[in-house]
Amino acid sequence: MFNIVLLEPEIPANTGNIGRTCLVTGSRLHLIEPLGFILNDKNLKRAGMDYWKDLDVVRYDSWRDFCEKNKENFQSVRLWMATTKSKQVYTDVHYQDGDYIMFGKESAGIPEDILVDNKETCVRIPMAEGQRSLNLSNSVAIVLYEALRQNDFLELELQGQLHHGKW
Repeated sequence: MFNIVLLEPEIPANTGNIGRTCLVTGSRLHLIEPLGFILNDKNLKRAGMDYWKDLDVVRYDSWRDFCEKNKENFQSVRLWMATTKSKQVYTDVHYQDGDYIMFGKESAGIPEDILVDNKETCVRIPMAEGQRSLNLSNSVAIVLYEALRQNDFLELELQGQLHHGKW
């Protein structure tokens, strides 16, 4: 299982989409306050559809609270930080089951003081020169599915079935 961490997310629809992605991949969602919305926001629920009630989600009061409550986990797994500021591409690292992958808020990303303290685990998604960033929910899906691919998709279902008929 992978852990997706959102540091102070601001847009409910993004968080709803990310929650849905976490649910279908068997990942846990970690939300670090403050959030830019309330969790019963209609846009969050619309994006997450009826999946939100089944989502494995953990909330934290602050970055410090998140670090304190997960410090034992970080002895055996890593905390990757997705940022446009990294020199390391997300496909150039090896993710392991249980790793955490953190994304910052839509308007500012992860604060630079946090990035500097964790530069060896910062990763980026390549983009055209001069462009700021991808949509947050797209970024989560890109990096999470690379982590899953590297781990043979863990326990995910690899073959689909037709509703009417057979392959």
